Amino acid sequence: MKPMRRALPRFISVLSCACFLAPATWAQRATGSLDFAVRITPTAARPEPVRQFTFYVLTKSYAEIVNEVEGENVVPPREKFIEGLKVSPELKEWLKAHEILDLTLPDLDRLVTPDDIIHVPEFLLAYQHSNSGGVTTGVPKPRYADADKTAHPDRYNKQLQEYYVALKKFIQKNPSTVSGIELELVGVNPQQQWSQIQADHRRRLQRLAPEFAQTKYLAAKADTDLDGHASVSGLAPGDYWVSTLNLDANAGDTRLSWDVPVAIRAGQTTRIELTNLNARRPASAP
Repeated sequence: MKPMRRALPRFISVLSCACFLAPATWAQRATGSLDFAVRITPTAARPEPVRQFTFYVLTKSYAEIVNEVEGENVVPPREKFIEGLKVSPELKEWLKAHEILDLTLPDLDRLVTPDDIIHVPEFLLAYQHSNSGGVTTGVPKPRYADADKTAHPDRYNKQLQEYYVALKKFIQKNPSTVSGIELELVGVNPQQQWSQIQADHRRRLQRLAPEFAQTKYLAAKADTDLDGHASVSGLAPGDYWVSTLNLDANAGDTRLSWDVPVAIRAGQTTRIELTNLNARRPASAP
């Protein structure tokens, strides 16, 4: 009877330890692990490990995250941008009807018709300047005077229309005189402003997308060691993406980033290799 009394406390102690360890063991079996190695192969060189580089395990593809951020940070529509320009209504309508915003393109003269020059004030002024100073002979000269616009409106309008008719005929006979007007349109060219809006938008995405990814979709992150290896444990079963966000890893002449899907299963370790073959090339996502 006494041996049984001595063994009872020991049995209870062992049972207590088993009860304490059981949830931890079950938790380990309910999650999975990820082990990955990262190598870049430069042009005409051997593969090199990506050392001490941070990788992010996301619950959503980083490319899709960028699309989500873009959906919430939309560039103003082209027509709305044109409406906000400080140019004539006629030039706004011309821009809306054409696919270009850069009025300094060398082949602009192929897009601008004689009617465009007559009806768009900016084109007319550019044409007049481009062909002034004796550069072109035979160009019709306007006979109307700005003072007559209010003092003698009938005469002003008659002479203005006569000038337009004569100028249109001259341009039709001498289409080469339109060449070079793009040099006179630098001051009203909307391309630089539009390009700045696009650049600002890209910079905003480059800042917001990584922050959004880490705030809403980050499951874990890990730094590679000197051999280019990293591991993450305690991941719930499901689909993940191993990502470098908007950062590039480089080796030699090669720069790469990754957004690779992986499936994590309970109680298992998923092993993947990140190489040139499954990288994003070029790495251009924000």
